[in-house]
Amino acid sequence: MTRISALLLSLAFSCLTASAQKSPPKKYSAKQITTGAAIYARNCSLCHGAHMADPPVGSDLRTFPRDQHSRFVNSVTNGKDSMPPWGALLKPEEIEDLWAYVVAGEKANADSSKTK
Repeated sequence: MTRISALLLSLAFSCLTASAQKSPPKKYSAKQITTGAAIYARNCSLCHGAHMADPPVGSDLRTFPRDQHSRFVNSVTNGKDSMPPWGALLKPEEIEDLWAYVVAGEKANADSSKTK
C-alpha cells in the first residue's frame, strides 16, 4: 500500500510542478503594439475607454488576464454579452495586434510612439 501512496504522491507532485511552470510572456513588436492601439482607438475605445482607461460600458481591459489569449480572441471574434462580434470586420492578425496592445498596455504604446 505504501508503494501506491508513494506513486500517487509522486504523480501529484509532478502535476503540481508542471502546472506551476508557465511559458514566458510573448514579446510583441513596437509595430504590433502601435497597430493594435490604432485598432483599439477606432473600434474599442467607445466602450472600453480611451487608452483602456475608465471604461464607460465595457470591462477594464487593463485587468484582463494575460494568460487567457484564446478567451480574448474568442470574445473579440464572436462577441460576448453586450459586446458585438468583430470577427467579420477584423482579420486574425489585427486581433493579434489588438491583443499585443492590451497585453503591453498604453505605456508601452506611448514608449513605442516616442521612438519613431
